[in-house]
Amino acid sequence: MSNTTITIETLKPSHAEELAELQKLALPTLTESAWLKKEHFLKHSDLFPEGNFVAIADGKIVGLGSGFLTHFDLERPRHRFLEFIGHGFYTNHTPHGDWYYGGDITVHPEYRRRGIGGLLYQARKGVVQKLNKRGIVAGGLIPGFARHKHLMRVPRYVKKVIAGEIHDSTLSFQLNHGFTVRTLLKNYIDDAPSNNWATLIVWDNPHYPHYHPA
Repeated sequence: MSNTTITIETLKPSHAEELAELQKLALPTLTESAWLKKEHFLKHSDLFPEGNFVAIADGKIVGLGSGFLTHFDLERPRHRFLEFIGHGFYTNHTPHGDWYYGGDITVHPEYRRRGIGGLLYQARKGVVQKLNKRGIVAGGLIPGFARHKHLMRVPRYVKKVIAGEIHDSTLSFQLNHGFTVRTLLKNYIDDAPSNNWATLIVWDNPHYPHYHPA
């Protein structure tokens, strides 16, 4: 498996059914209502296919990086995940929005630690730069908190992850790919390991604004 070629493609309607199965494999701690389903991916491919990506290896889909464009107010960041993403349909997509909102990034359990997540983040950053957007904003889960919740509260845990004192499989990965934590989001999503908390992470496009000469 280590020599398998991994390719990144933009989302197509033919990917929808397989992506729905990937959700169940990659995100087992989420409630069923939080999983994206076939009809959601069909809508994504209709609304913003160039901003949604799949990773393919061994003839199957092993990763997903999805999202949409929106106007996001960093001064008023509080929001609930399912409401903000149109209950999975990404109907809040705004073509002229100045931020790319990261809706989902998942990797098949058997293909993790092989750089797939990094390739998907790279694809997201690429479309942000191509479209001249401010950057990427997303709510990030903190699955490692489950092992520490008896010792500390979420703010302290996140500070320790940022300082490199604790490794969190999701947040540490995001920090290593240039994201920063702007604030914490309470009751962001129904996720027991995170006690329903998430981080608000941001990647600023270093090339924004890019002025095109007349």
